Amino acid sequence: MKKYLLLLLSAGLFFTSCKNDDNIFPDDNGDETQKTANDYPVQNFMYQVMNSFYFWQEDVPNLADSKFESLDDPDYISFLASEPDPEAFFNSLLYEDDRFSFLREDYHDLVNSFQGISKSNGLEFGLSLFGDNRDVFGYVQYVVKDSDADKKGMKRGDIFITIDGEQLFYNSATDNNFHLFNEDSYTLGMADIVDKTITPNNKKVTLTKEEGLTENPIYLSTVIEHNGVKVGYIMYNSFIASYDDELNEVFGNLKAENIDELVLDFRYNPGGRVTSAIQIASAVYGTNTDELFLKARYNEKIMETFDPGDGEENFVDTTFDSKTPLNTLNLKRVFVIATGATASASELVMNGLAPYVDVVHIGENTVGKNEFSNTFVDDPENNYFYNEDFEDRINPDNQWGIQPLLGRNENADGFLDYTSGLVPDYELDEDPGNLGVLGDSDEPLLALALSVISGETAKRSFEPLISVDFVSSSKMFKPGANKMLMDGLIKPLKSK
Repeated sequence: MKKYLLLLLSAGLFFTSCKNDDNIFPDDNGDETQKTANDYPVQNFMYQVMNSFYFWQEDVPNLADSKFESLDDPDYISFLASEPDPEAFFNSLLYEDDRFSFLREDYHDLVNSFQGISKSNGLEFGLSLFGDNRDVFGYVQYVVKDSDADKKGMKRGDIFITIDGEQLFYNSATDNNFHLFNEDSYTLGMADIVDKTITPNNKKVTLTKEEGLTENPIYLSTVIEHNGVKVGYIMYNSFIASYDDELNEVFGNLKAENIDELVLDFRYNPGGRVTSAIQIASAVYGTNTDELFLKARYNEKIMETFDPGDGEENFVDTTFDSKTPLNTLNLKRVFVIATGATASASELVMNGLAPYVDVVHIGENTVGKNEFSNTFVDDPENNYFYNEDFEDRINPDNQWGIQPLLGRNENADGFLDYTSGLVPDYELDEDPGNLGVLGDSDEPLLALALSVISGETAKRSFEPLISVDFVSSSKMFKPGANKMLMDGLIKPLKSK
């Protein structure tokens, strides 16, 4: 795989540091004292990263390279001091169209989430409006094995309408009671669907989160015989590098089964590591290492440092970390189940394969996250990029981690504009009244894919019992939601 390199920045990044005796500010007692950027480590760290790497840097006036003369510019120190709340300061640096940059007070929460480790009760659910007064019901999509939800008997298709005695409601992103899902323990009020109506059943289930719950993103893989066609099916719920070798074995098993068609189920997949996305795409299409899978587009001042070929990634013939030879199916067509919860690296696989493979999209419009990001921490020696080998260098007094958008990936045809989502070829919403069993040939979305494969689409009705008016999901309450991580590819080593 061709590695590409980013800008090598000095400790001051795009600013030059010089002594300035004008940086005099009153301290907490009203006495005058000289302040430096080091007195505002969180804000300074955030600004340095955003000024250097943020995709929309040139579109944010406060991030302009001409805004401040140096790290010691009194105006720069005043700017850092102007907002003591780190989250508010970070948000003030975001471009108005940025939907996905975010931060966490403890960078470990980010790092763990990208490895499939979280504080969780193991219940994965969707939230949908119902009725006429903005009430919300939840429907269980799946349950993580050996979690508290699993031990309490929760299962796919269960319905709930209250949390800690409150009816779930949604009027806007700021007017709802979804914050209750962030509690370590909460009680759900359950319901049934009776005559197409959500009806309380007086059952209650209390769930408690546990630290360090690990979820294997490879939820299910199987082979389905359908009308004489062998169809491989993989449900994959997050792009996590530590499972790349296991995923390669799954493709090896499907290859040994001589499958004719493949269904990739990304319906609940919010994204993850780009190198894992390249691996999956290569396992579908082929180990054609001379063919382009993606080209990364960064902000203008980074792009100006690039040589021809920088930012390009081709298909691969080994796994990224262990360099294990890749099992590939060499398909000309792939079916992808994708919904309004499908984002980022999932969409990248679909878009990156499109120039080479007939990608048949079953389900709903996807999220439309075509930007990628990276994790940054207060480690100026590594230009603020997080590296697990250098954790001892991270400022112990500043544990904030930020995940700003760095750019967009275009495919081999140059296409990258899908901010409104990828549109399905065969549209079908999930039906909380008939979610079915994942991997079963009668599960509605998989059944639709199988009917397209066999040419029987017109012979079966897929009318839902309950239509979903989707507003959110459990994965949106976790660090790293809707993520596309370039951490395996970016190396801050290049300068011009």
